Amino acid sequence: MAEPELSCAPILPILYQDHALVVIDKPAGMLVHRSFLDKHETLFVMQTLRDQLGQHVYPVHRLDRPTSGVLVFALSSEVARLLSEQNQAGLWQKGYLALVRGFINEAGELDYPLSRQLDDIADKFSHDDKAAQQALTRYQPLQQVELPFAVGRYASSRYALVALQPLTGRKHQLRRHLAHLRHPIIGDTSHGDGKHNAFFKQQLHCPRLMLMAYTLRLKHPLTAEPLHFTAHLTDFVPLLQRFDWPTDAGYYQQCFSEFLVEKT
Repeated sequence: MAEPELSCAPILPILYQDHALVVIDKPAGMLVHRSFLDKHETLFVMQTLRDQLGQHVYPVHRLDRPTSGVLVFALSSEVARLLSEQNQAGLWQKGYLALVRGFINEAGELDYPLSRQLDDIADKFSHDDKAAQQALTRYQPLQQVELPFAVGRYASSRYALVALQPLTGRKHQLRRHLAHLRHPIIGDTSHGDGKHNAFFKQQLHCPRLMLMAYTLRLKHPLTAEPLHFTAHLTDFVPLLQRFDWPTDAGYYQQCFSEFLVEKT
């Protein structure tokens, strides 16, 4: 008798689930849903989660393909509408972890408008003639390290682990804002530093974008109960250990508890 064909789809880590919504820890490198921009892809978060749960799921927001972390899906169209309205109204508190080039010595808030970013294929008939939109990002340094390797023109290389909170939701906002601050996120092939990306990939065995949607706070769309979700640090742990930075989830949860603010 022939062996049954085994599915190669990953099991998505579920952080929370009830009758209204499900929250997962999205893996880096996985598209949220099908797109004609990536015709050769066969694995998608939305379809994988649907098959895993045995029911339809409704996307509420998105994470870029290389970004990992907290991702919310509704289990009905009505809940999807309510959650989307919350998100668009800026009622969600989103906290990200990022590893960046250089030292960031002080916390701050960047108010730097971003022009609409178009895709060559998806937006081929659109016109980028709109004024730049307001974009606000809060940031706070958590850890830093100096490595005795000459990646660029200096004898050593400096990196920092930072907490980020986007107060607006522009396309690639965090990646573009960190690049504007001259502290690009490691692994960012669109807005980052190619030499440092190559160093992390080849010498530190870290090919991914070092950006994680680490935590999310919102109110339950039906009960208004406060909900707080936190992603796993798994992909970041090898570098955290190598740089002698904290690996305890409690440390980062406390950092974000003190860092995150409500949008005014």
